[in-house]
Amino acid sequence: MAARVHEHGHPTRVPEIRKGDLVVVLTGKDAGKRGKVERVIRRTASRGALRVPYRRGTPTSGTSVVVEGLNIAKRHTKARQTSGRTDRMPKVQQGGILDLAMPLDVSKVMLVCPKCDRPTRIGHTTLEDGHRIRVCGHCGGALEVTT
Repeated sequence: MAARVHEHGHPTRVPEIRKGDLVVVLTGKDAGKRGKVERVIRRTASRGALRVPYRRGTPTSGTSVVVEGLNIAKRHTKARQTSGRTDRMPKVQQGGILDLAMPLDVSKVMLVCPKCDRPTRIGHTTLEDGHRIRVCGHCGGALEVTT
């Protein structure tokens, strides 16, 4: 299966950071800590294009990642009743303080190579069958997602 090529002639982009990758935080209160990526949040082009039409960003601008156990914020929730159509008794949602992992900008994290265990910049290479893969900038090993 060959890589998909768009009308502009370039193959599809391989995402820099994916769900399940091990990353290290570069800046902020959790700098130096490592964690696994739970979720990748990509900004949609239409929302940014409507707001500021003359501003151009990088392909990763607006992309953020949620790393488990890092960038924790406390969310205070109030107890409330919820009732459905078929429920005879209303359900009570318990209130309290929740710990939520908040998104980090993708520029504030760096991928950790699973082979050499070092934070690395990501390179790309094309295999014989046409697939593009991510490679480590230090050891040159393929970066596979370990989910």
